[in-house]
Amino acid sequence: MTFEEVVKIARESIGDKCFACPVCNGKACGNKLPGPGAKGIGDTAIRNYEAWRKVYLNMDTICENKPIDTSVELFGKNFAYPFFAGPVGAVQLHYSDKFSDITYNDTLVSACSQCGVGAFTGDGVNPDVMAGATKAIKAAKGMGIPTIKPWNKETIEEKMELIAQSNAFSVAMDIDAAGLPFLKNLTPPAGSKTVAELKEIISLTKAPFIIKGIMSVKGALKAKEAGAHAIVVSNHGGRVLDGCAATADVLEEIVAAVGDSMKIFVDGGIRTGGDVFKALAMGADGVIIARPFVTAVYGGGAEGVEAYINKIGEELRDTMSMCGATSIEEITPDMVRR
Repeated sequence: MTFEEVVKIARESIGDKCFACPVCNGKACGNKLPGPGAKGIGDTAIRNYEAWRKVYLNMDTICENKPIDTSVELFGKNFAYPFFAGPVGAVQLHYSDKFSDITYNDTLVSACSQCGVGAFTGDGVNPDVMAGATKAIKAAKGMGIPTIKPWNKETIEEKMELIAQSNAFSVAMDIDAAGLPFLKNLTPPAGSKTVAELKEIISLTKAPFIIKGIMSVKGALKAKEAGAHAIVVSNHGGRVLDGCAATADVLEEIVAAVGDSMKIFVDGGIRTGGDVFKALAMGADGVIIARPFVTAVYGGGAEGVEAYINKIGEELRDTMSMCGATSIEEITPDMVRR
């Protein structure tokens, strides 16, 4: 099964809010919510995608011809590639009822694990969502990152108990989800967190804690102060704030500020293996891709996920070989230009 075949099938099953575009660039879905779009005019998701197009690769094939190694080690786990599936929640609201959050997370985690890739799982108002996600992660021998919404303390504590039982190698909070319209005025309540509140949340787990939704040096320093082991440079896929900078435009300054003290992931508009390479050259330790994995699951289940991972992995290998890097460690800033 090729990813082109996956996309074709997904168009018939993903619902009427997502168009399973050949290139997921934010233009077709725009500001449509519910759906994969954004509140406001939807310009940030488009800006995310276009910013990576403005980073260019420096080709260099005057180098030793060696096998390409795309593997990476993070938080004591070995992965086949430095890219991860991103967390997606409320799939029945934003896509179609072919999958529930529970069956989506189960399919994604299992398929990614089989391919040597880690998957961030989504969260939801229904407590069964986290229960299902952590069950899938435990079955995959901890090969997943449960991602908690910024709920109130009591709800977070309950979810942390499930996470502890899953043996997840890391845990995350998408703090930027505080801007999602469907989380407003809900029970349990959700919203922004202070540094002190994040410190308390991080103390609830022994697993390395990732704070997702950092878009400035100021935010990165707050995450460091709170005790985060890693951050994700992310604007929630451009879904929560119009006029926000693209993740590619702030990545390097954040790396310069805190890259020596924590791991740094980045998401937002990354759609090719070449984009993955660019992000790594700009200082990221790992890359997260979300929406195309939705297409992969809806279009082919586990086989669709495998097809997408193979596609991005082969693109990354090809880019590495054409730019003179035979391992992830050999990817350096001088291999790209702005």
